[in-house]
Amino acid sequence: MREGWGIVNIGEACEILDNKRKPITKKDRIEGDYPYYGATGILSYVEGYIFDEKLVLLGEDGAKWESGDRSAFIINGKTWVNNHAHVLRPNRKVLIDEWLVYNLNFQNLMTYVSGMTVPKLNQGNMKKIQISVPQIEEQKEIVSILDDAFASIDKAKANIERNIENAKELFQSKLNEIFSQTGKGWENKTLIDICKFIDYRGRTPKKTDNGVKLITAKNVRMGYLKNNPEEFIDIDEYDNWMTRGIPEKGDVLFTTEAPLANVALLNTSEKIALAQRIITLCPDRSLLSGEYLCYCLQSKPIQKKIHDKGTGATVTGIKSKLLKKIEVQINSLKEQQKIVNLLDTLNNLTQSSISNYEKELDNLEELKKSILQKAFSGELTNKSVAA
Repeated sequence: MREGWGIVNIGEACEILDNKRKPITKKDRIEGDYPYYGATGILSYVEGYIFDEKLVLLGEDGAKWESGDRSAFIINGKTWVNNHAHVLRPNRKVLIDEWLVYNLNFQNLMTYVSGMTVPKLNQGNMKKIQISVPQIEEQKEIVSILDDAFASIDKAKANIERNIENAKELFQSKLNEIFSQTGKGWENKTLIDICKFIDYRGRTPKKTDNGVKLITAKNVRMGYLKNNPEEFIDIDEYDNWMTRGIPEKGDVLFTTEAPLANVALLNTSEKIALAQRIITLCPDRSLLSGEYLCYCLQSKPIQKKIHDKGTGATVTGIKSKLLKKIEVQINSLKEQQKIVNLLDTLNNLTQSSISNYEKELDNLEELKKSILQKAFSGELTNKSVAA
């Protein structure tokens, strides 16, 4: 910290207005023009308001800081705030709102959080948070530099994120084109005609700390299996549990709800156990490859067929008997392999591009941290910081 800077506690530099906040009651929940804020931003718009000024909100949920999220932000004008965010009015002779927000979002606040089951930043601990304070004019100068730098970084991030979406859309476009083909060599087959179904829905396994890996719907993403969360069943219970069929490498895992129609290829020969909300499609290897089926089920024409058969008001799902009737187009195994090879190549190129873009995003986040570190150690001047 630069010589001449001071340090203040939140409780010393801010008036705490928590006693004025309140959640929306049933009688107050009328759609209106005023933003209703929680710990992370606007939840809805309501007819009434509590505050009518510029203030700083700081979320109470400590788990969010642990996960890397930040929840300090400025509100202005007529607003309603619930009891999940602390409400701060800085003493603006000492501390400007923007400087306070940058500080709170830069610091590791977990040392002020209490509670094991539900981590919270209570008001007493929140008041002890220390903020470095240069003179007001210097705060304004540094905030201006940070605003300009972060605007450039955010613009660069938005461009990279668009590139990621473009790469995904390009691959999806080719996928859709291939599985929209008709003509010589193509046949429509229902899934039940070309696959065996293994269905463990309606049963809940007892989980253990280790053993045989349990695949749940949370692990099945669109086109791949995600390692986390890692859950297990006892290896001694495996045979008793897996009585409806054992999936094999090359089978396709399909989520029946929450979300509906995520598909992933089972790419391991290791023992796995299956939980609810998953149906395993075991292709007839004389007619169909699992790799081809996995790509086919990801295409928009087939996804539409599946979602059109979905039912449920709150959570959309599909019944097994309806899934079995979904038709897919197949060709000879030789042609299927050509398609798989082409899509594998395109997919690898797409994922490589996305990985490079994600590294660029990580680098921009590191640049942000570096700039903030300089800001709070007093190393920034009024020169521009380029992204």
